[in-house]
Amino acid sequence: MSTRSSQLSVYWQHFLKYRPLIRELVSRDLKVKYRRSFLGYVWSILNPLLMMILQTIIFSYMFRSNIPNYPLYLLCGNTLFTFFNESANMGLLSIIGNAALIKKVYIPKFIFPLSRVCSSFVTMSFSLAAVLLVMIFTGSPLYWTILLFWVPLVFELMFCCGFALLLAALTVYFRDMQHLFSVLTLGWMYATPLFYPLEQLPGFAQKLMKLNPMYHYINMFRNLVMYGNVPGPNTWIACAVSGAGMLLIGLLVFRKLQRNFILYI
Repeated sequence: MSTRSSQLSVYWQHFLKYRPLIRELVSRDLKVKYRRSFLGYVWSILNPLLMMILQTIIFSYMFRSNIPNYPLYLLCGNTLFTFFNESANMGLLSIIGNAALIKKVYIPKFIFPLSRVCSSFVTMSFSLAAVLLVMIFTGSPLYWTILLFWVPLVFELMFCCGFALLLAALTVYFRDMQHLFSVLTLGWMYATPLFYPLEQLPGFAQKLMKLNPMYHYINMFRNLVMYGNVPGPNTWIACAVSGAGMLLIGLLVFRKLQRNFILYI
């Protein structure tokens, strides 16, 4: 336990030391993403809105009768899942994509996956404006619990950081990960109640859903933003354990595998 604590302490010290570099990498990612785009950062708001409109048209006849304020229900789920999907895919290639820099100078390698997750988090933060716009447009009540909207986002950020570290390390050794993960995320999306209610699933599937971390983050976010409910302790525990657990796993696996990165990149 003391060895793991010392390893985490080293990570934290490096994180504090290289914060300016992380900010620079995040800024670079955002500039590259919106380079030569006429609307620029506005797409962070337009994109989730357009996806919400499209999915509402497609799925409204199937699910809307069971879900009040279906557009907001869709947007809340899509916003959080898009952040997970984008951060994981960007983190997956973060080490390979910076191979030239890693070979030239010493930089703690975990900085690269974390910077990709942070840039996705910034993009997702802009997308929250779309959530607010839909709430106003649909006349959704503004509960005091909306002030806690950031809590599930922090838990999800922890999960995404750990997951990106894990994927980045594995992809250095197994390049097929980028192809396999695209299939995994598609299945993960359909296995998460983004556009359907949990109650529509059979009993055994509802129990399996409780093993899906994304379900808990989205469920907490919807309860706080849409329904004015503070989730019970089971939801808080599930979010905290999955977030902290994945972050710890990602850091430990990354530390173990990074020793031979230079031989494979």
